Amino acid sequence: MTAPAIERLLSAANTSEIDRLHHLSTTCTLVGHISQLVHTLQRERGASSIFLGSRGHRFATHYSSRVSDSLKAAADLHHELEYWLSDLERLSEWGHFRDPRLLRQLADALETLEALDGLRANVETQAVTADDAMHLYNSTIRTLLSVVFEVADSACDPDITRILVSLFHFIQGKELAGQERACGALGFTLGYFDDAHRTTLATLIETQSRCFATFNEFADETLQTKWSEIQAHPGTTTLEHLRRLALETAHLPDNGVDAGEQWYALATQRIDALKNLEDALVATLEKSCGDGLEKVRSATANRPATVKPDEPFLSREDGAPIDSTIATHFNRSLIELIQTQNGQLQQLSDELADTRKALRQRKLIDRAKGLLMTHHGLDEQSAYRLLRTTAMDQSRPLAAVAQSIIDADE
Repeated sequence: MTAPAIERLLSAANTSEIDRLHHLSTTCTLVGHISQLVHTLQRERGASSIFLGSRGHRFATHYSSRVSDSLKAAADLHHELEYWLSDLERLSEWGHFRDPRLLRQLADALETLEALDGLRANVETQAVTADDAMHLYNSTIRTLLSVVFEVADSACDPDITRILVSLFHFIQGKELAGQERACGALGFTLGYFDDAHRTTLATLIETQSRCFATFNEFADETLQTKWSEIQAHPGTTTLEHLRRLALETAHLPDNGVDAGEQWYALATQRIDALKNLEDALVATLEKSCGDGLEKVRSATANRPATVKPDEPFLSREDGAPIDSTIATHFNRSLIELIQTQNGQLQQLSDELADTRKALRQRKLIDRAKGLLMTHHGLDEQSAYRLLRTTAMDQSRPLAAVAQSIIDADE
C-alpha cells in the first residue's frame, strides 16, 4: 500500500504545481492586457487635456481616435478575462487559486471602466473641466493598476515575483509620466502654470523618479540598458528643458510655437519608448512563467519510478547490498544535500519576503493616502506630501506613519 500511496501523493503534488504555474501564467497574460489598456487610457487622457484646455479647438479628431484605441484595448481585456475566468473555474473545482482580493479588484476595475462612457460624453461636449477629467481618468487607471499590485502581492514564485514587482513599479512610474504629460499639456496650452499645477508637476516628476528607481533595482541587465537608452535620448533632454520652464516660470513666453502640442509630442515620444520597455518586461514575465512550467513538467516526466518495497534501497554494481559503512557515508551526503537545498530555499524565501514587504508598505501608503483624500479633501499629491512631511518631522518610516493613520480610522 505504501508505494502506490507515495506515487499518488507525488503525482498530486506535481499536478498541483503545474496547475499553479499555469494559472499564474494566464494571470500574467491578463496583466499584459491591463498594461495595454492603461497605455491607451493614458493617451486618451493626454489628448483630453489639450482638447478641453483649448476649448475644443484642438485635438478633437485626435481625442476620438484615442477613445477608439481604448475601446479596442478594453474589448481585448474582456476577451482575455473570459478565458482567465473559465480557467480559474476549472482549477477552483479542486479548491485552488481562489484569491478574493484579486477577484474584487478585477470587479472594481470593470465597474470603473463602464463609467468611462459618461466621462467621454462630457469631454466631447466640454461639460467637464480639464482638471476634473484628468482626475477621473487617474482614478480609472489607478483601479487597473491595483489589479497588477494584487497579482504581484499574491505570486509565490520568487523569480516571477521579482519581475512582477519591477513591472508594477514601472507601470506606476509610466502612469505618473502620463499624468505629467496631461498636466503639462494643459499648462502649456493655457500659456501659464498656477501654483497648484506647478506643484503637481513637480510632485509627479519626483514620484515617478522613485518608481523608476525601484524598477531599475529589480530589473535584469538587459532592461536596465534599455532604461539608460531612454534616459540618454535627445528628446528627454528637450523635455527636461520644458520641465524647468514650467516649474520656474508662471507665465510662459509667447514665441509663436504651440508649446502645448510640442510638450505633448515630446512627452508622448518618451511614453511610447517606456511602452516598448514595458512590453519587454511583460515578455520577460511571460517567458519566466513558461520556463517555470517547462521545468516542473520536465522534472515530472523524468522522475524515477517509486522503489519497490522488496528491493534494496542501495546496491553495488554487482547487485550485492551495500555495506553499512558506505550507507552511513551516503546518509551523511544526503544530509549535506538537504542542508544545501534548505539554504537555497531559505534564500529564496528571504528574497520573496523582502519584495512582499516592499509591496505591503506601498499598499499601506496608498491606503493612508486614500483616507487623507477622503476625510480631508486632499488630492493625491497633497496627501502624499502630508504623509512624507509627517514622517520627516517625527523621524519615522513612511509606512509606520501610514499605519498610524489607518489604525486611527478603524
